[in-house]
Amino acid sequence: MRVIALLVLAAQSFSAPAGTVPAPDPNVPLYFEAASVKPSDPSGAGPMGIRRQPGGRFNTLNIPLKLLIIFSYQLQDHQLVNLPDWGATERYDIVAKFAGDPPPIIPGSGADHMMLAMRTLLGDRFKLKVHKETRQLNIYNLVLATPGKPGAAMKQSGDDCSPEKLAVRRGQPPPPPGQGPAVVCGLLNQIGRIRFGGFPLSLFATNIANRMGRAVYDRTGLTGNWDFTMTFAADPPPPGALPPSVPPPTADPDAPTFVTALREQLGLKLESAKGPVEVLVVDSVERPTPD
Repeated sequence: MRVIALLVLAAQSFSAPAGTVPAPDPNVPLYFEAASVKPSDPSGAGPMGIRRQPGGRFNTLNIPLKLLIIFSYQLQDHQLVNLPDWGATERYDIVAKFAGDPPPIIPGSGADHMMLAMRTLLGDRFKLKVHKETRQLNIYNLVLATPGKPGAAMKQSGDDCSPEKLAVRRGQPPPPPGQGPAVVCGLLNQIGRIRFGGFPLSLFATNIANRMGRAVYDRTGLTGNWDFTMTFAADPPPPGALPPSVPPPTADPDAPTFVTALREQLGLKLESAKGPVEVLVVDSVERPTPD
């Protein structure tokens, strides 16, 4: 299932944003002090989401086990193997409370407190047992369609996406109408559009892996940070992604496919290959114990 709009910020080799802490030790179990797990409406109707709230509160709405594992172990879809079919179809509502209010962690430093507490909950309530291994799988290499020639939409980034500059921008009002959109530091997925700015193409490659169904690695040879906006035919939203009162977006019959837009706008293409991919193997799992 693809998130319709998601802002992804990646860590660079600069100082940590103020107020953040290193990720907790993943080998030390963390727990929710209270948690309720209940099956969602079996019709699958209604919105779905994973929400963090102030005061250590955490809840999920209409979420299958598959997405709970992907969230808590920081995976892509293709990295989770051997999950039974019901793990992708049966959905759950979870209301949980973490002791205190855990601080945000340094981006890219590992799983945060809520993710680790969810791993414990999955083990306790779903009897989930897993292990990691590396397998040779089908992958994609992201390469230049024409050697040495990025597409017209790609520009070398001149924006400073350091935590200090980001903090300054957050305190500024949006640009006046007609002066262009605000700078994107990271990656913004929208319906039929991706805005990317201020980061290396490895972040873009990682982000499109779910769309392509396998790991994607940057092999373009393009160094530094890049800015671009890419537009393409929008995928239909998955069931439950939109509220019942919101109609799906109107399809543009003239919009290019994602792969065509990748080549025509960015000058990039995907080449099939085999390569090592770390996966999380489900050894055993059960439907959750009742509250």
